[in-house]
Amino acid sequence: MPHAPFDRLTEARHHDPFSLLGGHPEGDEFVLRVLRPHADSVSLLLPEGAVPLALTDERGLYEWHGSTRPPHPVRLRIEEGGNRFEIVDPYSFLPCLSEQDLYLFNEGRLLEAYDTLGARPYSVSGVDGALFAVWAPNAERVSVVGEFNRWDGRVHPMRVRGGSGIWELFIPGLRAGDLYKFEIRNRDTGEIRVKTDPFGQGFELRPGTAAVVPAASAHTWNDDAWMARRAGLDWISAPMNVYEVHLGSWRRHPDGRFFSYRELADTLVPYARDLGYTHLELMPVTEHPLDESWGYQTTGYFAATSRFGTADDLKHFIETCHQAGLGVILDWVPGHFPMDDWALARFDGTALYEHEDPRLGQHKDWGTHIFNYGRNEVKGFLLSSAYYWLKEFHFDGLRVDAVASMLYLDYSRNEGEWLPNQYGGRENLEAIAFLREMNVMVHEHFPGALTIAEESTAWPMVSRPTYVGGLGFSMKWNMGWMNDTLAYMQQDPVHRRFHHSNLTFGQLYAYSENFVLPFSHDEVVHGKRSLLGRMPGDTWQQFANLRLLLAYQMTHPGKKLNFMGNEFGQGREWNAGWELDWDLVAFHWHQGVQHALRDLNRLYREIPCLHEQDFSHEGFQWIDCHDADQSVLSYVRSDKAGRSAIIALNFTPVPREDYRIGCPAAGYWREIFNSDSEFYGGGNMGQAGLLAEDKPWMGFEHSLVITLPPLAGVILYQD
Repeated sequence: MPHAPFDRLTEARHHDPFSLLGGHPEGDEFVLRVLRPHADSVSLLLPEGAVPLALTDERGLYEWHGSTRPPHPVRLRIEEGGNRFEIVDPYSFLPCLSEQDLYLFNEGRLLEAYDTLGARPYSVSGVDGALFAVWAPNAERVSVVGEFNRWDGRVHPMRVRGGSGIWELFIPGLRAGDLYKFEIRNRDTGEIRVKTDPFGQGFELRPGTAAVVPAASAHTWNDDAWMARRAGLDWISAPMNVYEVHLGSWRRHPDGRFFSYRELADTLVPYARDLGYTHLELMPVTEHPLDESWGYQTTGYFAATSRFGTADDLKHFIETCHQAGLGVILDWVPGHFPMDDWALARFDGTALYEHEDPRLGQHKDWGTHIFNYGRNEVKGFLLSSAYYWLKEFHFDGLRVDAVASMLYLDYSRNEGEWLPNQYGGRENLEAIAFLREMNVMVHEHFPGALTIAEESTAWPMVSRPTYVGGLGFSMKWNMGWMNDTLAYMQQDPVHRRFHHSNLTFGQLYAYSENFVLPFSHDEVVHGKRSLLGRMPGDTWQQFANLRLLLAYQMTHPGKKLNFMGNEFGQGREWNAGWELDWDLVAFHWHQGVQHALRDLNRLYREIPCLHEQDFSHEGFQWIDCHDADQSVLSYVRSDKAGRSAIIALNFTPVPREDYRIGCPAAGYWREIFNSDSEFYGGGNMGQAGLLAEDKPWMGFEHSLVITLPPLAGVILYQD
């Protein structure tokens, strides 16, 4: 044979190693070729004994010639550096991936692509090993490298599957837990890159970046009742109160070690259940290299981070949540990915997952790449990731990070730093199409699962179905409400009368989307201070303001979200490098905030008028939104049956006695919550029971005369 192909093989440049390696008929005989650059000798194991292969090239190419084909599978004995071991020749097997899967992947429609690409334990002809597959269409050669071959790309080059751009190789003898990467040689430049697996389902503990051959899951799901209930739930009318958690800093061991997924199942789950939350939202637990990124610079879109344990450990955590009546939402990041050389960036030596032009492909603010949503395989990669977490881990929804950055081509860019779409506009048409397809997929395949957009602009119909022109999300964070509310609460009460519209403006758009009211992690970092630290006044006023803020949030239309630490009045900003200040809960004022929020959460869940019509104007009516001089708000929340709760909020430290408000019904009204209760750390000003008077007021046929405590909110209800 011409020598050039063998040169390409031994120099790790050959695109089709199976054409030379393994067994081949040549004339009247059969030739077996093996490339083992580090071997001292290679022998073929036959029934009659071991037959040495001849070294035909000093770069490690061995050959055996025989009159008949050796038994399948071909078994070899290798002597290498004083060690002797036996292997099954990887180059004696036919392709494993189906043409149908390759076709669907190239179309972006292989939702379970994680079962085709990446690495997985596999068995062929009774031989156990691991099957590897990776998409690298611009590669000249791709190899699997790991400790099992001295990280040498010459030992295990892969076969390319036609024009699909997918390379595959079955390596006998590898087991779950083996570390691996892909070594990729670009066809145009010859540049060699060593990359971790985009579809890797497990990674070694940071700072290592190798993927791990995953073990078959041993977890058996026992949450059928939960999943069936979720599928039939009217989530629009159901209470939804989310506790947002960063697992690495909720709690730590005294020596600084993280709590594991299983330890969190034993501690975090009962804590959240006791406080009355309906859901946990986990800040990204997809694999990421830097703790400082909080998970938002994802490198493993199919891997639970090894910081806290294994994939089965995370499944155990989620099932424990379900058994406790808690849903679990995953913070998911399809908007950008980091530029690390060993990860997705320029994966095969070209802009494969990203755009070549930085005006389309880079987020300067975050130092990250933007996915190329117009490429089928990239779109399919992300769709498959979403599918994976919902199917394999039973997550109850995805909170999609940074949606605004996906929708706009000019997001955080100056003139000349972005390219318009084909119509000259600034909308990212490919990203819009991807988001719609993702939402349709989730709602079709996972009944009851939610998708929640972090979207900070006025993009229309984010949480409306795609068939009416919307993006198809279930809900959207109400960033406007959050910003206006916190801007108001930071004002000294003496000045709040001039900012009253900050509290009332939100009703003009409150039902244009299915809104979540978030006090998230973003509001307690980067110099913004904690929620408690933002409140003005002396210590008493700060805590009273915080209790009032939470009462306002929990009674305002919309689903709820609070970041960990908000529930007990964390004093300092959140620091992802250490746990929350749990010792504060022993102090009366912090304990009071926790008690107040626990009671608010319980009322929100148990009283339909506080949640049933969160997304409908029929569930809300102003009593008085004009009392700016006294900084008082009062409104009614109603359920579908017509039962109502009255909410009155006093945003000044001045008590308001004999304060008359309109009332939607005659009879006795009972105070069921008062944030000024001494149990919460307040002054205990309020009322036990009230009889509505037949005196019209503020458009209502009846009215009440109430006492409004300073910097406090009260809820009145009829049993």
